[in-house]
Amino acid sequence: MPHDAETSDDPGTSGDAGTSGDAGTSGDAGTSDDPARLDEPRRFRLAYVPGVMPAKWVRKWSERFADVPLELSSCTVVNSTAVLSRAEADAVVTRLPRALDVHDPGPHHVIELYQETTVVVVPKDHYLSAADELTAADVADESFLVPLDDVLDWSTPPGTILDHRPQTVDDAIELVAAGMGVLAVPQSLARLHNRRDLVYRPLVGAPVSRVVLLWPAPTTDLADEFVGVVRGRRPNSSRGGDQQQPKRTAKEKAAAKRANREAAGKVPGRNFGKAARRGRR
Repeated sequence: MPHDAETSDDPGTSGDAGTSGDAGTSGDAGTSDDPARLDEPRRFRLAYVPGVMPAKWVRKWSERFADVPLELSSCTVVNSTAVLSRAEADAVVTRLPRALDVHDPGPHHVIELYQETTVVVVPKDHYLSAADELTAADVADESFLVPLDDVLDWSTPPGTILDHRPQTVDDAIELVAAGMGVLAVPQSLARLHNRRDLVYRPLVGAPVSRVVLLWPAPTTDLADEFVGVVRGRRPNSSRGGDQQQPKRTAKEKAAAKRANREAAGKVPGRNFGKAARRGRR
């Protein structure tokens, strides 16, 4: 069974969806040397959808880049790509939208971070609450609410799908509590909307939600650093060893080399120390 959002030990290193990182490299929007943004303070803006917990990555970022604030904002799954297009965020942690396939990212880079367990939310006194986990056969006679922001890709939906489509998962939760049907959602969303009158149970064999990191092409230096954070790349590790890292443009590579040369001249490293010791001899 796939890992749930809150139980994954190393979400930044799971998933192989980053093989599509070379896609969507056309266009120059969002480059770090945009004249309109030269006077803006250095910062990294991360948007995320409900249920996703970015605290681990925020903590690692603040440890590595104390001089570059990481600003958080919330968004919905359906507008997660729009906030990038409008330059309202530098990256988004989202559940993969239906219109954006992980192997066809279009104008954005995308890597899969982890997958979430799918659960069924039912009233606390519902007969299904007596089970530890559920199967498709268990819910075959149930009426399912499917919100408009649903992220589960069903080949054969379970039970009967109600004609009424709530706008959001939050709205659907209210209808479940009112006894109008049951709801299948990622477990993190069920936890987020936890109520005393509702319970949820894992649904075996159900499609899963894929949590991904999206960011616009071309990749800026700060976006590249954040990709390293979520993938568990060590601060001083070689980026060349990260096979799934999206290719950078020649301008980005040149800027990175200049930054490395400047840093080497200001911060003593191993080679500097050895040279100094040789000089003292």
